[in-house]
Amino acid sequence: MSKKERITMAHGAGGAVMSKLIKTFILPYFGGFETEVGLEVLDDAAVVDGIVFKSDSHAVKPIFFPGGDIGRLAVAGTVNDIAVLGAEPLALACGFVLEEGLLFDDLRRVLEGIKGASDEAGVFVVTGDTKVVEKGSLGGLVVNMSGFGKRSRALDHNLAIVRKYRSESSSRWVLDRNLRKGDKIILSGTIGDHGLAVLSAQEGLSFGSNIVSDVRPLNHMIKKVLEVGGVVSMKDPTRGGLANALNEWSDKAKVGISVEENEIPIREDIRVACEMLGIDPLEVGNEGKIILGVIEETAEEVLEVLRATKEGKSAKIIGKATDEFNLVAIKTVVGGRRILTTPVGDPVPRIC
Repeated sequence: MSKKERITMAHGAGGAVMSKLIKTFILPYFGGFETEVGLEVLDDAAVVDGIVFKSDSHAVKPIFFPGGDIGRLAVAGTVNDIAVLGAEPLALACGFVLEEGLLFDDLRRVLEGIKGASDEAGVFVVTGDTKVVEKGSLGGLVVNMSGFGKRSRALDHNLAIVRKYRSESSSRWVLDRNLRKGDKIILSGTIGDHGLAVLSAQEGLSFGSNIVSDVRPLNHMIKKVLEVGGVVSMKDPTRGGLANALNEWSDKAKVGISVEENEIPIREDIRVACEMLGIDPLEVGNEGKIILGVIEETAEEVLEVLRATKEGKSAKIIGKATDEFNLVAIKTVVGGRRILTTPVGDPVPRIC
Protein backbone atom coordinates (compact mmCIF):
# COMPACT_ATOMS: atom_id res chain seq x y z
CA MET A 1 0.00 0.00 0.00
CA SER A 2 1.33 3.42 -0.95
CA LYS A 3 1.81 6.27 1.54
CA LYS A 4 -1.10 8.15 -0.03
CA GLU A 5 -3.65 5.34 0.19
CA ARG A 6 -6.40 5.83 2.74
CA ILE A 7 -8.76 3.61 4.68
CA THR A 8 -12.20 3.15 3.09
CA MET A 9 -15.41 1.65 4.42
CA ALA A 10 -14.59 -1.54 2.51
CA HIS A 11 -11.60 -2.12 4.79
CA GLY A 12 -13.98 -2.82 7.68
CA ALA A 13 -16.69 -4.75 5.84
CA GLY A 14 -15.26 -8.25 5.96
CA GLY A 15 -14.37 -10.00 2.72
CA ALA A 16 -11.34 -9.70 0.48
CA VAL A 17 -10.48 -6.02 1.07
CA MET A 18 -10.49 -6.33 4.85
CA SER A 19 -8.56 -9.61 4.68
CA LYS A 20 -5.83 -7.95 2.63
CA LEU A 21 -5.59 -5.06 5.11
CA ILE A 22 -5.16 -7.43 8.04
CA LYS A 23 -2.77 -9.88 6.39
CA THR A 24 -0.50 -7.47 4.52
CA PHE A 25 -0.59 -4.31 6.64
CA ILE A 26 -1.53 -5.13 10.25
CA LEU A 27 -0.17 -8.63 10.96
CA PRO A 28 3.50 -7.79 10.18
CA TYR A 29 3.52 -5.51 13.23
CA PHE A 30 2.40 -8.26 15.60
CA GLY A 31 3.06 -11.94 16.14
CA GLY A 32 6.25 -13.60 17.31
CA PHE A 33 4.60 -14.65 20.57
CA GLU A 34 4.04 -18.40 20.73
CA THR A 35 0.47 -19.30 21.65
CA GLU A 36 -1.66 -22.41 21.39
CA VAL A 37 -3.93 -20.67 18.88
CA GLY A 38 -2.35 -17.42 17.77
CA LEU A 39 -3.09 -14.33 15.75
CA GLU A 40 -1.55 -15.74 12.58
CA VAL A 41 -4.28 -18.38 12.12
CA LEU A 42 -6.95 -15.63 12.08
CA ASP A 43 -9.58 -17.70 13.85
CA ASP A 44 -12.42 -16.15 15.85
CA ALA A 45 -10.39 -16.05 19.09
CA ALA A 46 -6.92 -16.84 20.46
CA VAL A 47 -5.78 -19.38 23.07
CA VAL A 48 -2.98 -18.47 25.51
CA ASP A 49 -1.98 -20.94 28.24
CA GLY A 50 -5.33 -22.67 27.87
CA ILE A 51 -7.33 -19.43 28.18
CA VAL A 52 -9.46 -18.41 25.21
CA PHE A 53 -9.42 -14.64 24.63
CA LYS A 54 -11.38 -12.36 22.30
CA SER A 55 -11.81 -8.61 21.79
CA ASP A 56 -14.34 -7.04 19.45
CA SER A 57 -15.33 -3.41 18.74
CA HIS A 58 -18.84 -2.49 17.61
CA ALA A 59 -19.84 0.58 15.62
CA VAL A 60 -23.23 -0.47 14.26
CA LYS A 61 -25.30 2.31 12.74
CA PRO A 62 -27.89 3.05 14.02
CA ILE A 63 -27.27 1.88 17.56
CA PHE A 64 -30.87 0.59 17.78
CA PHE A 65 -32.35 -1.62 15.07
CA PRO A 66 -35.27 -4.06 14.77
CA GLY A 67 -34.58 -6.94 17.13
CA GLY A 68 -31.55 -5.53 18.90
CA ASP A 69 -29.10 -2.79 19.77
CA ILE A 70 -25.36 -2.19 19.95
CA GLY A 71 -25.17 -3.50 23.53
CA ARG A 72 -26.86 -6.82 22.81
CA LEU A 73 -24.74 -7.14 19.68
CA ALA A 74 -21.49 -6.58 21.59
CA VAL A 75 -22.23 -9.34 24.10
CA ALA A 76 -23.45 -11.85 21.51
CA GLY A 77 -20.55 -11.25 19.14
CA THR A 78 -17.90 -11.75 21.81
CA VAL A 79 -19.56 -14.74 23.51
CA ASN A 80 -20.10 -16.49 20.16
CA ASP A 81 -16.51 -15.99 19.01
CA ILE A 82 -15.26 -17.64 22.21
CA ALA A 83 -17.79 -20.48 22.09
CA VAL A 84 -17.09 -21.53 18.49
CA LEU A 85 -13.54 -22.58 19.46
CA GLY A 86 -15.06 -25.04 21.92
CA ALA A 87 -14.66 -22.87 25.01
CA GLU A 88 -17.01 -21.90 27.82
CA PRO A 89 -17.20 -18.05 28.02
CA LEU A 90 -16.57 -16.89 31.59
CA ALA A 91 -16.52 -13.08 31.82
CA LEU A 92 -16.55 -9.87 29.78
CA ALA A 93 -14.81 -6.48 29.83
CA CYS A 94 -16.74 -3.56 28.33
CA GLY A 95 -15.28 -0.32 26.97
CA PHE A 96 -17.56 2.61 26.05
CA VAL A 97 -16.61 5.52 23.83
CA LEU A 98 -19.54 7.93 24.22
CA GLU A 99 -20.28 10.92 22.02
CA GLU A 100 -21.00 14.24 23.69
CA GLY A 101 -24.76 14.85 23.51
CA LEU A 102 -25.78 11.19 23.71
CA LEU A 103 -29.10 10.94 25.55
CA PHE A 104 -28.94 9.24 28.93
CA ASP A 105 -32.08 7.37 27.93
CA ASP A 106 -30.26 5.91 24.90
CA LEU A 107 -27.31 4.89 27.06
CA ARG A 108 -29.75 3.24 29.48
CA ARG A 109 -31.29 1.24 26.62
CA VAL A 110 -27.84 0.07 25.52
CA LEU A 111 -27.00 -0.99 29.08
CA GLU A 112 -30.28 -2.88 29.24
CA GLY A 113 -29.33 -4.64 26.00
CA ILE A 114 -25.99 -5.67 27.50
CA LYS A 115 -27.66 -6.94 30.66
CA GLY A 116 -30.32 -8.86 28.76
CA ALA A 117 -27.82 -10.63 26.50
CA SER A 118 -25.49 -11.29 29.44
CA ASP A 119 -28.34 -12.88 31.38
CA GLU A 120 -29.16 -15.11 28.37
CA ALA A 121 -25.55 -16.20 27.97
CA GLY A 122 -24.82 -16.49 31.69
CA VAL A 123 -21.67 -14.42 31.08
CA PHE A 124 -21.30 -11.04 32.76
CA VAL A 125 -19.31 -7.79 32.54
CA VAL A 126 -16.72 -7.65 35.35
CA THR A 127 -14.56 -4.66 34.32
CA GLY A 128 -14.39 -1.90 31.73
CA ASP A 129 -13.67 1.69 30.77
CA THR A 130 -15.58 4.80 29.65
CA LYS A 131 -14.44 7.71 27.48
CA VAL A 132 -16.28 10.71 25.98
CA VAL A 133 -15.44 12.39 22.66
CA GLU A 134 -16.66 15.56 20.96
CA LYS A 135 -20.14 15.81 19.46
CA GLY A 136 -20.47 14.72 15.84
CA SER A 137 -17.54 12.30 15.81
CA LEU A 138 -19.16 8.90 16.43
CA GLY A 139 -22.86 8.68 15.70
CA GLY A 140 -23.75 7.95 19.31
CA LEU A 141 -21.28 5.53 20.81
CA VAL A 142 -18.83 2.73 20.11
CA VAL A 143 -18.63 -0.36 22.32
CA ASN A 144 -15.63 -2.62 22.75
CA MET A 145 -16.41 -5.96 24.35
CA SER A 146 -13.62 -8.33 25.33
CA GLY A 147 -14.02 -11.70 26.96
CA PHE A 148 -12.23 -14.81 28.09
CA GLY A 149 -13.20 -18.42 28.51
CA LYS A 150 -11.88 -21.81 29.45
CA ARG A 151 -11.91 -25.18 27.76
CA SER A 152 -15.39 -26.69 27.81
CA ARG A 153 -15.75 -30.18 29.27
CA ALA A 154 -17.96 -30.99 26.32
CA LEU A 155 -15.05 -30.19 23.97
CA ASP A 156 -13.00 -33.16 25.18
CA HIS A 157 -15.92 -35.51 24.54
CA ASN A 158 -16.48 -33.91 21.13
CA LEU A 159 -12.86 -34.40 20.06
CA ALA A 160 -12.83 -37.99 21.37
CA ILE A 161 -15.69 -38.73 18.95
CA VAL A 162 -13.75 -37.05 16.13
CA ARG A 163 -10.65 -39.15 16.87
CA LYS A 164 -12.75 -42.32 16.92
CA TYR A 165 -13.43 -41.86 13.22
CA ARG A 166 -10.44 -39.73 12.19
CA SER A 167 -7.15 -41.12 13.41
CA GLU A 168 -5.03 -38.23 12.13
CA SER A 169 -6.93 -35.62 14.15
CA SER A 170 -4.67 -33.94 16.71
CA SER A 171 -6.22 -30.48 17.17
CA ARG A 172 -7.17 -29.57 20.74
CA TRP A 173 -9.66 -26.93 19.62
CA VAL A 174 -12.42 -26.46 17.06
CA LEU A 175 -10.67 -24.47 14.32
CA ASP A 176 -11.34 -23.39 10.74
CA ARG A 177 -8.43 -25.46 9.43
CA ASN A 178 -9.81 -28.75 10.84
CA LEU A 179 -12.30 -29.33 8.01
CA ARG A 180 -11.62 -32.48 5.94
CA LYS A 181 -13.02 -34.25 2.89
CA GLY A 182 -16.42 -35.77 3.62
CA ASP A 183 -17.31 -33.50 6.55
CA LYS A 184 -20.87 -32.22 6.40
CA ILE A 185 -21.60 -28.49 6.47
CA ILE A 186 -24.51 -27.50 8.72
CA LEU A 187 -26.04 -24.02 8.90
CA SER A 188 -27.90 -23.36 12.16
CA GLY A 189 -30.68 -21.25 10.64
CA THR A 190 -31.83 -18.66 8.14
CA ILE A 191 -29.34 -16.11 6.84
CA GLY A 192 -29.57 -12.39 6.08
CA ASP A 193 -31.89 -11.43 8.95
CA HIS A 194 -29.44 -9.18 10.83
CA GLY A 195 -28.04 -7.33 7.83
CA LEU A 196 -31.48 -6.55 6.38
CA ALA A 197 -32.80 -5.45 9.78
CA VAL A 198 -29.92 -2.99 10.18
CA LEU A 199 -30.28 -1.78 6.58
CA SER A 200 -34.00 -1.12 7.13
CA ALA A 201 -33.11 1.04 10.15
CA GLN A 202 -30.30 2.85 8.31
CA GLU A 203 -32.37 3.76 5.28
CA GLY A 204 -35.88 3.88 6.73
CA LEU A 205 -36.96 1.02 4.48
CA SER A 206 -40.05 -1.10 4.94
CA PHE A 207 -40.09 -4.47 3.23
CA GLY A 208 -43.74 -5.17 4.06
CA SER A 209 -42.82 -7.79 6.66
CA ASN A 210 -41.41 -8.13 10.14
CA ILE A 211 -37.66 -8.45 9.46
CA VAL A 212 -35.74 -8.39 12.73
CA SER A 213 -32.13 -9.10 13.63
CA ASP A 214 -31.18 -12.62 14.72
CA VAL A 215 -28.60 -11.26 17.20
CA ARG A 216 -28.26 -13.61 20.20
CA PRO A 217 -25.63 -15.46 22.23
CA LEU A 218 -25.25 -19.07 21.06
CA ASN A 219 -23.00 -20.59 23.73
CA HIS A 220 -25.72 -22.82 25.23
CA MET A 221 -26.68 -24.20 21.80
CA ILE A 222 -23.03 -24.81 20.96
CA LYS A 223 -22.49 -26.73 24.20
CA LYS A 224 -25.34 -29.06 23.28
CA VAL A 225 -23.84 -29.97 19.90
CA LEU A 226 -20.40 -30.53 21.46
CA GLU A 227 -22.04 -32.98 23.86
CA VAL A 228 -23.11 -34.99 20.79
CA GLY A 229 -19.60 -34.89 19.35
CA GLY A 230 -18.00 -34.91 15.93
CA VAL A 231 -17.80 -31.15 15.38
CA VAL A 232 -14.47 -30.15 13.79
CA SER A 233 -15.11 -26.51 12.80
CA MET A 234 -17.53 -23.75 13.80
CA LYS A 235 -17.86 -20.16 12.67
CA ASP A 236 -20.40 -17.35 12.91
CA PRO A 237 -20.93 -15.88 9.41
CA THR A 238 -20.88 -12.20 10.36
CA ARG A 239 -19.41 -9.55 8.02
CA GLY A 240 -19.32 -10.93 4.48
CA GLY A 241 -21.95 -13.50 5.40
CA LEU A 242 -22.02 -17.18 4.51
CA ALA A 243 -19.96 -16.59 1.36
CA ASN A 244 -17.02 -15.14 3.29
CA ALA A 245 -17.16 -17.75 6.07
CA LEU A 246 -17.17 -20.72 3.68
CA ASN A 247 -14.29 -19.28 1.67
CA GLU A 248 -12.27 -18.78 4.86
CA TRP A 249 -12.80 -22.43 5.72
CA SER A 250 -11.84 -23.60 2.25
CA ASP A 251 -8.67 -21.47 2.23
CA LYS A 252 -7.50 -22.43 5.72
CA ALA A 253 -8.35 -26.15 5.50
CA LYS A 254 -7.18 -26.49 1.87
CA VAL A 255 -10.37 -28.31 0.85
CA GLY A 256 -13.20 -27.62 -1.53
CA ILE A 257 -16.72 -27.02 -0.27
CA SER A 258 -19.79 -28.07 -2.23
CA VAL A 259 -23.07 -26.41 -1.24
CA GLU A 260 -26.64 -27.14 -2.36
CA GLU A 261 -28.38 -23.85 -3.12
CA ASN A 262 -31.88 -25.16 -2.42
CA GLU A 263 -30.77 -26.36 1.05
CA ILE A 264 -29.63 -22.92 2.28
CA PRO A 265 -32.37 -21.63 4.62
CA ILE A 266 -33.43 -18.09 3.66
CA ARG A 267 -36.71 -16.51 4.67
CA GLU A 268 -38.82 -15.60 1.67
CA ASP A 269 -39.16 -11.95 2.74
CA ILE A 270 -35.37 -11.73 3.07
CA ARG A 271 -34.92 -13.26 -0.37
CA VAL A 272 -37.41 -10.83 -1.94
CA ALA A 273 -35.86 -7.82 -0.18
CA CYS A 274 -32.38 -8.80 -1.38
CA GLU A 275 -33.64 -9.17 -4.95
CA MET A 276 -35.26 -5.71 -4.76
CA LEU A 277 -31.98 -4.18 -3.54
CA GLY A 278 -29.64 -6.16 -5.80
CA ILE A 279 -27.95 -7.78 -2.78
CA ASP A 280 -26.74 -11.37 -2.55
CA PRO A 281 -28.14 -12.81 0.72
CA LEU A 282 -25.12 -15.12 0.92
CA GLU A 283 -22.93 -12.04 1.46
CA VAL A 284 -25.09 -10.41 4.15
CA GLY A 285 -23.87 -10.58 7.74
CA ASN A 286 -25.56 -12.53 10.52
CA GLU A 287 -25.25 -12.29 14.30
CA GLY A 288 -27.22 -15.28 15.57
CA LYS A 289 -26.22 -18.15 13.30
CA ILE A 290 -23.23 -20.48 12.98
CA ILE A 291 -21.93 -22.88 10.40
CA LEU A 292 -20.56 -26.20 11.60
CA GLY A 293 -18.24 -28.72 9.99
CA VAL A 294 -19.23 -32.14 11.35
CA ILE A 295 -17.92 -35.62 10.62
CA GLU A 296 -20.33 -37.61 8.47
CA GLU A 297 -20.93 -40.21 11.18
CA THR A 298 -22.57 -37.77 13.64
CA ALA A 299 -23.93 -35.07 11.32
CA GLU A 300 -27.56 -36.21 11.44
CA GLU A 301 -27.51 -36.46 15.24
CA VAL A 302 -25.98 -32.98 15.53
CA LEU A 303 -28.67 -31.66 13.18
CA GLU A 304 -31.40 -33.24 15.30
CA VAL A 305 -30.04 -31.64 18.47
CA LEU A 306 -29.76 -28.25 16.76
CA ARG A 307 -33.36 -28.41 15.56
CA ALA A 308 -34.53 -29.12 19.10
CA THR A 309 -33.20 -25.73 20.26
CA LYS A 310 -34.87 -22.34 19.84
CA GLU A 311 -31.75 -20.95 18.17
CA GLY A 312 -31.26 -23.83 15.72
CA LYS A 313 -34.82 -24.86 14.85
CA SER A 314 -34.27 -24.05 11.14
CA ALA A 315 -30.89 -25.78 10.86
CA LYS A 316 -30.06 -27.72 7.69
CA ILE A 317 -27.21 -29.68 6.17
CA ILE A 318 -26.24 -27.48 3.23
CA GLY A 319 -23.23 -29.27 1.77
CA LYS A 320 -19.95 -31.06 2.38
CA ALA A 321 -16.19 -30.73 2.12
CA THR A 322 -14.64 -32.30 -0.96
CA ASP A 323 -11.30 -32.92 -2.69
CA GLU A 324 -12.83 -32.62 -6.17
CA PHE A 325 -11.84 -28.93 -6.26
CA ASN A 326 -10.21 -26.40 -3.93
CA LEU A 327 -12.83 -23.65 -3.83
CA VAL A 328 -16.45 -23.09 -2.80
CA ALA A 329 -19.02 -24.14 -5.38
CA ILE A 330 -22.81 -23.99 -5.26
CA LYS A 331 -25.03 -26.48 -7.01
CA THR A 332 -27.85 -24.29 -8.28
CA VAL A 333 -31.56 -25.11 -8.20
CA VAL A 334 -31.43 -25.86 -11.94
CA GLY A 335 -28.61 -28.37 -11.54
CA GLY A 336 -25.59 -26.35 -12.65
CA ARG A 337 -22.67 -25.16 -10.54
CA ARG A 338 -21.30 -21.70 -9.86
CA ILE A 339 -18.27 -20.61 -7.91
CA LEU A 340 -19.01 -18.74 -4.69
CA THR A 341 -16.15 -16.27 -4.42
CA THR A 342 -14.97 -14.29 -1.42
CA PRO A 343 -17.02 -11.07 -1.43
CA VAL A 344 -15.24 -7.74 -1.63
CA GLY A 345 -17.10 -6.81 1.56
CA ASP A 346 -20.50 -6.95 3.17
CA PRO A 347 -23.03 -5.02 1.04
CA VAL A 348 -24.56 -3.48 4.19
CA PRO A 349 -22.18 -1.00 5.93
CA ARG A 350 -21.74 -0.79 9.70
CA ILE A 351 -23.81 -3.83 10.63
CA CYS A 352 -21.76 -4.61 13.75
